Amino acid sequence: MATSLIQVFHSLRPPTASSTATTASSLRNSQTLSASLQVSLGFRSSVDFNSCGLKGCFGPSSARSRTWAMEREREERTEDYPQEGDSVDAVDDKQAVSTPQELLERDFAGTPYVPVYVMLPLGIINMNCELVDPEGLLNQLRTLKSINVDGVMVDCWWGIVEADDPQVYNWSGYKRLFQIVRELKLKLQVVMSFHECGGNVGDDVHNPLPRWVTEIGQSNPDIYFTDREGRRNPECLSWGIDKERVLKGRTAVEVYFDYMRSFRVEFDEFFEDEIISEIEVGLGPCGELRYPSYPEKHSWRYPGIGEFQSYDKYLMKSLTKAAEARGHSLWARGPDNAGSYNSTPHETGFFCDGGEYDSYYGRFFLNWYSRVLIDHGERVLGLANLAFEGTSIAAKVSGIHWWYKTASHAAELTAGFYNPSNRDGYAPIAAMLKKHGAALNFTCVELRTLDQHEDFPEALADPEGLVWQVLNAAWDVCIPVASENALSCHDREGYNKILENAKPLTDPDGRHLSAFTYLRLSPVLMERDNFMEFERFVKRMHGEPVSDL
Repeated sequence: MATSLIQVFHSLRPPTASSTATTASSLRNSQTLSASLQVSLGFRSSVDFNSCGLKGCFGPSSARSRTWAMEREREERTEDYPQEGDSVDAVDDKQAVSTPQELLERDFAGTPYVPVYVMLPLGIINMNCELVDPEGLLNQLRTLKSINVDGVMVDCWWGIVEADDPQVYNWSGYKRLFQIVRELKLKLQVVMSFHECGGNVGDDVHNPLPRWVTEIGQSNPDIYFTDREGRRNPECLSWGIDKERVLKGRTAVEVYFDYMRSFRVEFDEFFEDEIISEIEVGLGPCGELRYPSYPEKHSWRYPGIGEFQSYDKYLMKSLTKAAEARGHSLWARGPDNAGSYNSTPHETGFFCDGGEYDSYYGRFFLNWYSRVLIDHGERVLGLANLAFEGTSIAAKVSGIHWWYKTASHAAELTAGFYNPSNRDGYAPIAAMLKKHGAALNFTCVELRTLDQHEDFPEALADPEGLVWQVLNAAWDVCIPVASENALSCHDREGYNKILENAKPLTDPDGRHLSAFTYLRLSPVLMERDNFMEFERFVKRMHGEPVSDL
């Protein structure tokens, strides 16, 4: 789903004197217990964890991919993760933070049960499709099971399974993993990951697209998304080849369908036993339904507006046809005044207030650009329903919250979400998901708008407003809404924000999330204080009482 970061957690800001004293005192008493707990639970330092909490090729998803710059700043200030037995004092910004006594918490006892899943590390399956350290994984999953976590999420990487030759699939490591999950009576959310993983801050894993695909890309680089300067992005395939037979005689959607059908046949017993509860279908970079408009590899840094990604020859052909059908062939071009990756909206003629984004041409281009995104989702989800008939499917939509408080919503526009202040860009996406019976998975539910204003006031971000808009767009058409955190979260304040979004107190219809997936299983999560805080969070998501409100 690593990258340049929004400084959001108050744990990144200097602690108060009182909180420092309290933490130090409590941890002197618990340091030995922390070490013994980790050993008794079977956490092994040899297990290959991804430290950044990324789900796909980027880190915490869409919010994942906007997190790179701040991660670098934080890494300059902090040490690596502590070894087993270290106290939480040494974790710096990663320690659990208790809610001040005077801050009242809402009691979620008796509220609807929201299942909680945990994402597995990115490197759990290696490039030979072998399960890494199955004994260590078993111990970790037993620990998650002990606090009643409902299941785990895992990426099934296209670049691993169909690595060398078309339609030659190797599912061996995933089969062993799924057997362990079934033995523990946990559920599985499985992601069909048709994107690249790696190349971002904190990534210790690199899973490229299949070799046979990248070989095609060497002679035909237009299979990749392309920006105005002609730079290619090999994170995923351009939607322009969805119906072009350029992949050794197959179209991109045929390749995706064959992969999904192979998975369904190979793991039939896990579907029949209802171990696999949901399939999330990868629809773009980081597995998200969006254009790769803000890639770090092209020097993007938060809060840059990003760039349009419609300049491969296949998408330009589509744009030309759309312009001719409209009767304005001169509109067969991308905007020439939309700035660059790190521009701000007011610096451009296209995105500034009263800019060309709201002109006749601008509205035509943005309608076409966003329609390509929705049409891609239509095609792939339609085939996913054929492959996984009878199983719940989901699609992830990224939480692009910077520049949300401007008229143009520039960062959303370059990502394909036609959501300026005078238009609801998420309703058409929700309607498309409704058509295919797909749930919407959304990110950044733990982020607070006030924190964004304190850390990056120039970004005019509003994650809370965005979450409210997207969740209601989905609920208005009566589709399930799931969610995950965008950044690593170990503190009570972040968990409380997730809970409030999961079960809105003021919703007149009592609507709530269908599931929540925590990003991600790591040694930091398993430290004593952090794990106890997570257990408390799971209980409240399940609607159980806790004793320390």
